[in-house]
Amino acid sequence: MKNGTLRADIQIGALVDIVLKKDQPTGKLTRGHVKRILTKSPNHPHGIKVMLEEQEQVGRVKNILKE
Repeated sequence: MKNGTLRADIQIGALVDIVLKKDQPTGKLTRGHVKRILTKSPNHPHGIKVMLEEQEQVGRVKNILKE
């Protein structure tokens, strides 16, 4: 399992855990599959921002999971 700070580690369709903006204070994770990678830079200390296929939720990747 990798953390989501490197853009190169994240592929479209990958199963990931993200933190939604509204869940940042609690750290609650949301699981889903990557639809789009929104962060342009090669890395980000808080996690790469992605959109999930499920309800098109947007958040920062915390874990990249093996399916």
